[in-house]
Amino acid sequence: MMILSASSWLQRLVLIGSISFLAAVQAEQSVIGTPATTESGLGCSRLTATGNPEYPPYLWQEPGSRRGLIGANKTIMEALSERLGIPIEVIYTGPWSRAQEEVRVGRIDLIAGAFFTMPRLAYMDYIEPAFLTTRSVVWKRSLVAFEYSEWADLKSYEGATVINNSFGQNFDEYASVNLSIDNVTSLPQAFRMLAQGRVDYVLYEEYPGLAYAAELDLDFVIEQIEPPISAEGLFLTISRRSPCNTEALRTELNRIMAELVADGTAQRALNDGLDAWSLTRQ
Repeated sequence: MMILSASSWLQRLVLIGSISFLAAVQAEQSVIGTPATTESGLGCSRLTATGNPEYPPYLWQEPGSRRGLIGANKTIMEALSERLGIPIEVIYTGPWSRAQEEVRVGRIDLIAGAFFTMPRLAYMDYIEPAFLTTRSVVWKRSLVAFEYSEWADLKSYEGATVINNSFGQNFDEYASVNLSIDNVTSLPQAFRMLAQGRVDYVLYEEYPGLAYAAELDLDFVIEQIEPPISAEGLFLTISRRSPCNTEALRTELNRIMAELVADGTAQRALNDGLDAWSLTRQ
């Protein structure tokens, strides 16, 4: 880049200030991760991914790491990366709401596990098929009467869940009109509210709920009940603002994801995630 000679101290100061500003921006981006650059037939040289960090055995924050996520979905991303021939870095970007925002604005390329909803479709493309399916359930206090057999039964209770969480398009639409549900920042907060009787129920996915109930020593205080409110597929998604988001890349991601499901790689990753989470709690 050609730099014009300064004719005054003012021009020098402006130039120095501009360089300092660009360096600061680059440093900030390196903390979270930057989108991949476009350079190959598939549209990129590397990909970044994030997800819900309170989601064992699917994803959780790597112990001792400020940036890493581990779990079943991370294992699936590693298998995807190997077959794709492009590095995929799975990064902790904060709570689930922040992770979704990072993908929405294009600072992160992929979400490694999201339910399908129409609002999310506005800012990211879904890769098919879903690589795993997870049940979302009602959690209540043990030994406390709670009449529930269908969605409508929840109308007479006060509930809670994690902000920006989804339980599938159909339930989300029903809940927004018919149910009273507080949105809180984390699952531990929601479960503690339930244990203290501040809400009547919590909505969350089955496996992560079981994991956190045990982690918080609440597994004898709260319990899940049947039937589930939904059973939704977990999809890989790619930001519409990612420079990597090309038709060629999406086609290849669809192909490889179908392979990972068909050959059992995804299910084995879930089994390994369950084992890994159990070991971390010992």
